[in-house]
Amino acid sequence: MILAFISDIHGNAVALEAVIKDLKEKNVDRVFVLGDISYRGPEPKRSLDLVRSLNCDVIKGNADEWVVRGIREGEVPEQALETMRKEREWIVSRMDDESIEYLKNLPTDITFENQGTRIHAFHATPNSLFEVVQPIESDEHMIEKMMSNDADIYIYAHIHKPFIRYINGKCLINIGSVGLPFDGMAKSSYCLIDIEVNGFQSSIVRINYDVNQVVQQFNDSDYPNAAFMINALENGKL
Repeated sequence: MILAFISDIHGNAVALEAVIKDLKEKNVDRVFVLGDISYRGPEPKRSLDLVRSLNCDVIKGNADEWVVRGIREGEVPEQALETMRKEREWIVSRMDDESIEYLKNLPTDITFENQGTRIHAFHATPNSLFEVVQPIESDEHMIEKMMSNDADIYIYAHIHKPFIRYINGKCLINIGSVGLPFDGMAKSSYCLIDIEVNGFQSSIVRINYDVNQVVQQFNDSDYPNAAFMINALENGKL
């Protein structure tokens, strides 16, 4: 069975469409979305509608929580708080109440087993939507923060930097970002896991999408932080 894990779309429906097309071409059996669907992109509502059209398992990310209830002090750098709150207002103004209610009611993790392989997936850590765990952390730190549940594969998003790492016979994966990569590569990122009876194969997939189209969407809009977002999109990093 081929499983796909996607996340951190951030209102970039153009990138999401490219990824969905690739999923269909690869005959993926099941898709999982690990949060951060609408906030900080030019097409928040269409991004959510595309996710919902997949009829797949979806969990909440920190940016989904921000759309629902706003951004609190201490959750982002103080100098960015006012601007990010304006961005959130712009996003919410382009969504309807039913969409926001959908985000509000999303679960925060997924645990399941397929052909003897147990997977635990979450947005940032099993206990937080906001905590940042970078790929450079020690094995001990990863075990403590990310691998408390009894699983074979642990999958998360949030940091927008994909990697695959093995610790004590377990697999830890960050799937990167569909709409806003931070690793210097301006291509969408997601993860494929092919599970068979005798094991599994995991891979990070990078997909080209029309970055210039999304840049133009920002330029044509009154998005309150457009120049910053355009720079991030074009360079694949903040």
